Amino acid sequence: MDPASLAAAFVAAQMSRVQFAAAAAMTRMNSDAAQSVAQVVQAAEQNAQHFADLAAGVGRNLDIMA
Repeated sequence: MDPASLAAAFVAAQMSRVQFAAAAAMTRMNSDAAQSVAQVVQAAEQNAQHFADLAAGVGRNLDIMA
């Protein structure tokens, strides 16, 4: 093998490492974002359950003419 081929192979290997590291970072960010969305959905479900436990008609007729 000539030195130019070895150098090209080395550069290609380095570029593949950089691309792999970038892909891993993007996957980690997507995973973190999905986890955050799941936490928001869970909090919304808990809040909805809190309001579902209120008595029927609470807050329906509010007199603001005081």
